[in-house]
Amino acid sequence: MTVTISRLYNSYSEAAKAVSELEAAGVPHSDISIVANNSDDWYSNNGKVDKDRDGVDDRAEGAGKGAGVGAALGGTAGLLAGLGLLAIPGIGPVVAAGWLAATAAGAAAGAATGGVIGALTEAGVSREDAETYSEGVRRGGTLVSARVPDSNRAQLEAILNRSAVDVQSRRTAWQKSGWKSFDPAAKPYTADEVRKERTLY
Repeated sequence: MTVTISRLYNSYSEAAKAVSELEAAGVPHSDISIVANNSDDWYSNNGKVDKDRDGVDDRAEGAGKGAGVGAALGGTAGLLAGLGLLAIPGIGPVVAAGWLAATAAGAAAGAATGGVIGALTEAGVSREDAETYSEGVRRGGTLVSARVPDSNRAQLEAILNRSAVDVQSRRTAWQKSGWKSFDPAAKPYTADEVRKERTLY
């Protein structure tokens, strides 16, 4: 039996490391997804992407220069080579790759529930967790989701847990400040709002 495991990260770099570790543990990149907030425009299809700051365009390093979400589904250079830009209702611009991104893009086109929530709940994630993950991405975080065999779940969750956000405490903090649930009609966070949010954690 296959299950979906998801974790939220404060930064894209932490999430990308988790993706690489999942792939190293044998999870095919076709079963992994990443959705990262791009409100501060760190990723541009027209500009250089250098999250690891080694002076080389990260997309070129992955032999997927300029690749979109579709390339991640069938490519051979790893999931991160297939990053592409999407707009998700209530979240705004995101950089995404993998099965969740493809499902979210389809859901965003015709679903009132919001792209990421619809894709996650369809994959078996609880509505409460799906709303928290969506809000986390809206506030500047990065979501990693993987479809894994139930028999390997504990081992693979341990990999994802290493630098993941404690979503229960994060949700509680948001609720104390008045948040109730993810709103796909809400205005996306600006770059300044994302920077301010990141300083809280």
